[in-house]
Amino acid sequence: MAVPKKRTSFSKKRIRKNFWKKKGYWAALKAFSLAKSLYTGNSKSFFVLKKSTKNLE
Repeated sequence: MAVPKKRTSFSKKRIRKNFWKKKGYWAALKAFSLAKSLYTGNSKSFFVLKKSTKNLE
């Protein structure tokens, strides 16, 4: 017969939620850092082909 589990404490629930939020924070920080390095042209691990506008004339 199924027995309900014990209730998770408020502090344990808050710790797990903050850990989950922090993972998203680090992912966003890495994405922003990559975008910034691509914008400034300092990227060493990600290559982008830049289109020249001189040939359009």
